[in-house]
Amino acid sequence: MAISEAYAGTESVTTTEWSCTTDTAGPDVDTTYGVYQAFFDLSDMVAGDELQIRVYEKVQSTDTQRVVYQTNLVGPQSPPIFVTPSLILMNGWDITLDQIAGTSGITVTWSIRKVA
Repeated sequence: MAISEAYAGTESVTTTEWSCTTDTAGPDVDTTYGVYQAFFDLSDMVAGDELQIRVYEKVQSTDTQRVVYQTNLVGPQSPPIFVTPSLILMNGWDITLDQIAGTSGITVTWSIRKVA
């Protein structure tokens, strides 16, 4: 099976939920199937920051998109790279970032990797 980088980018994440698949306000919907894992460089996080990472998916293609994985990270991260679990996604998924607390945008660099 081939491994590839499906999406990559950098964003100053604020209190607007940000789609990593479209690099716009989200969540959005991607129906490209595969096994995905996201890598985030969170070295910009400081005391008082809280970042929420969400993965959305539909159970069936006609269903409503819902959160299937969520984590909230608080303050400086050690180690500074956060990696999501590998998830089988296909029916309408997205991975988003949202700053829940903190005084300024958190600069996050990401890479979404795919096996298919």
